[in-house]
Amino acid sequence: MQILVMGGTRFVGRPLVAKLLNQGHALTLFTRGIHPVPAGVENLNGDRSNSQGLAALRGRNFDVIVDSSGRTLDDSRRVLMVTGVPKHRFVYVSSAGVYAASSQWPLNEDSPTDPKSRHAGKADTEAWLRAEGIPFTSFRPTYIYGPGNYNPIERWFFDRIVYAQPVPLPGDGSTITQLGHVDDLAEAMARCIDVEAATNRIYNCSGKRGVTFKGLVRLAALTCGKDPNGVELRPFNPSSLDSKARKAFPLRLNHFFTDVSRAERELAWKPRFDLAAGLLDSYTKDYALTPKSTPDFSPDASLIGV
Repeated sequence: MQILVMGGTRFVGRPLVAKLLNQGHALTLFTRGIHPVPAGVENLNGDRSNSQGLAALRGRNFDVIVDSSGRTLDDSRRVLMVTGVPKHRFVYVSSAGVYAASSQWPLNEDSPTDPKSRHAGKADTEAWLRAEGIPFTSFRPTYIYGPGNYNPIERWFFDRIVYAQPVPLPGDGSTITQLGHVDDLAEAMARCIDVEAATNRIYNCSGKRGVTFKGLVRLAALTCGKDPNGVELRPFNPSSLDSKARKAFPLRLNHFFTDVSRAERELAWKPRFDLAAGLLDSYTKDYALTPKSTPDFSPDASLIGV
């Protein structure tokens, strides 16, 4: 199939492009021209934030459009106004951040969404695609991690463990969160294209199991070759902070994990990485190989007063 990937040269895009190429698809990447693209892939440059910036897509039609970088409805709608509706499918990376706070866990794809979420634009995009009758498949990952991650998720924990800094933890560290490896998300996205049942479906996509904050620190320490019992944990009171904020602490301060059984069942997919293997993959292929200066730990003072 002729596939347009919006982006494709960074984090999620890299393993996804590799998988689509292995499946024999003809790929066109629309990028800002900052990062190199793989051999054999057409590269169009522009700025997706405005219609003029999408000029390179005018007159082009595609079987599939993959949008892993759109944040708002306008972001994706603007692309389709230039290219027209894809003949086969619009594949979208949404976020589990669209869900509203809940007292029942794990969250499934029918759980209520939060119109005030900072990810509300992604839920708006899903609703618009459905209302317009545009065939789509959408994925709602929790926290994506793995090689190439430009968000401070696993790196935040690695830094504090490697540099022997205290690790701030909300409360007693028993809050449950969930991480999903980038390669597993890419595999699910590549698979959905050939699954007719995936048309107009939304899938949670993450690791199979949740983990407590304290458990995440323990696994991160083992990944870094450190004794988990030697890591200093510093509790802080999260009650005065926004539970969905990710500033001084990189994860939501409330439970946040989803049921991925729909993707397993309908896409014949299952996560290849458990958290221990995924953290090791990220550490050895990225963190340990990246030159770095001493990280800035000053934001921790707002949490634990160091």
